[in-house]
Amino acid sequence: MTRPEPSTAADSADAGTGTPPTLVVLGAAGDLTTRLLLPGLAGLVSRRSMKLQLFGSDRVDWDDDQWRSRVRRAFAGEAEHTPAADTIVRTASYVKADVTATEDLDHLLQKCGSGPLILYFALPPAVAEQACQALTRSPLPAATRLVIEKPFGSDPASAERLNQILTRLVPEDQIYRVDHYLGLSTVLNIFGLRFTNRMLESVLDSTHVASVDILLDESLALEGRAGYYDQAGALVDMLQSHALHVLSLLAMEPPASLTARDVRDSAAAVLRATRVWGNDPVGSSRRARYTAGTVGDRVVSSYVDEEGVDPARGTETFAEVVMEVNTWRWAGVPFRLRTGKAIRNLNKRVIVTFKEPRWVPEGLLGYERPDRIHIGLDPEVLRVDFNINGVGDPRVVDRVGMGVDLDPGDLPPYGQVLAGVLAGDPTLSVRGDQAVQTWQIIEPVLRAWRDNAVPLQDYEAGSDGPAPLRVA
Repeated sequence: MTRPEPSTAADSADAGTGTPPTLVVLGAAGDLTTRLLLPGLAGLVSRRSMKLQLFGSDRVDWDDDQWRSRVRRAFAGEAEHTPAADTIVRTASYVKADVTATEDLDHLLQKCGSGPLILYFALPPAVAEQACQALTRSPLPAATRLVIEKPFGSDPASAERLNQILTRLVPEDQIYRVDHYLGLSTVLNIFGLRFTNRMLESVLDSTHVASVDILLDESLALEGRAGYYDQAGALVDMLQSHALHVLSLLAMEPPASLTARDVRDSAAAVLRATRVWGNDPVGSSRRARYTAGTVGDRVVSSYVDEEGVDPARGTETFAEVVMEVNTWRWAGVPFRLRTGKAIRNLNKRVIVTFKEPRWVPEGLLGYERPDRIHIGLDPEVLRVDFNINGVGDPRVVDRVGMGVDLDPGDLPPYGQVLAGVLAGDPTLSVRGDQAVQTWQIIEPVLRAWRDNAVPLQDYEAGSDGPAPLRVA
């Protein structure tokens, strides 16, 4: 598909001012910044003609040189040695601050200069909310953009409360609730497949589709994230935060355009129509956590033995929920959302399974499985499984697959996120009402799990996890 012109991100951020934007990373010492955000920025800088001033801020007692050293290491692996990249590294600045304290934030903002301001909250959700509350007492430049990592809030009420705080700071179209799973290339690949192929779009409905699976399995284990993960768990970390938004793109009606308003309106309509299958959070969900095992060549200890984990919390590392989308197109089709840590293989994809043929003539042999479409999210691939007459006896059909690598774009996921923010394009960010709606959808499951109505199962690290749920 045709990609947006590469210059748009750089051009928009300083449009009308001539001053490069200032990107402030709150939570500069955290894992998210080091592992994902800085490499994403490095990829963006190396592939776009752009300038920006980079600030980092955290409670850690660093100076500019220590922050620049961290930025330099991240850029060394991703960015070419271009003048723009070298300038960002050389001029990166660090300000020690408690981002929940208004006086510290005032000091930080005074250091940021006069360029367009982008505040990136690379913080745990609870800390991000406290920081936003503190910012309500600090004057922000009119064009400030706020970038919030998901999960957004911890329940419908907290998400709504955070929406109210944010819109006191800046207008909704300057708020970016980001989801790196919904990078530009992923979304355009889904849209291109659905909306530019009549032979596919005409059969993507309940008349022809038996089920849809959204799988977000990871081979990684906890990887030192107990501080956040043991509080959140797989259901919140992946299904509420990512899988439901993938569902909204897959199930939406064709938007009139790819503008932010049209795409987000269509996605929001799907979420309003989505609920747990049969309104039965007990029978339509499952949770589990991994025990000790081997993933590839790595020995993985049991989740409960990981550093920082409180076994008494009963935090799940595997979650599965079956949803229904009550629209004319999808009514009656189960959407299975599934994620797990320490699973045998990385498996992030969508599987659309079609219904069986109405009739297979007697004498035509070998038919065993219906047609399927596989849409890979990581890596981005497309495969179609179907049946054709096999080699030898023409009365016997064989299973075959056709596949193609989809265009992943020229940026890493967080590079795509930052490109959208710098371009002032909120199309792929989550709107406030969508953030609340995903919590409302998942709340019955969370409640059932808190009440222990759904037992916590075990699965061995390095296995395929529990067998898929079956629904009537």
